[in-house]
Amino acid sequence: MEFHIVEGLQKIDRDIQREELKYHHKRVMVSKTFTFDASHHLHCYEGKCKNLHGHTYQVILAVSGYLNEIGLVIDFSELKAIWKSKIEVYLDHRYLNETLPNMNTTAENMVVWIYEELQKALEAREGNSQGLRVESVRLYETPTSFAEVRREWMESE
Repeated sequence: MEFHIVEGLQKIDRDIQREELKYHHKRVMVSKTFTFDASHHLHCYEGKCKNLHGHTYQVILAVSGYLNEIGLVIDFSELKAIWKSKIEVYLDHRYLNETLPNMNTTAENMVVWIYEELQKALEAREGNSQGLRVESVRLYETPTSFAEVRREWMESE
């Protein structure tokens, strides 16, 4: 295939019709990754993590749904806005033992809390006619250690 210079941008309603923007009717999963820094310590644990310490966490949110009229499941910027306003405010540069519900602040407990908060935010979203749902959340405590929760595990319990 040869390189070619685009001479004119495609125009809606002339070169492509609005009903063509939504190519299919399949469920699709989209994901977005975030990082945050936080401190915590573990209770009833004999090891280094019983002391106050911090991590740069990485979290991967995976949401699925059906396409809207222009071919999106959810705009990545909306997923980011949910993360920022509903979840990250309790995590980033925080002492997790103080800002999260009473729990041992293990990655295993935290990942379920993140999943639940994300699901609540999706359910409260205006016009959720696309069947949006959380498919999984993965929380890296270190670059090589993570906890994960999946929708089917949360629903089967």
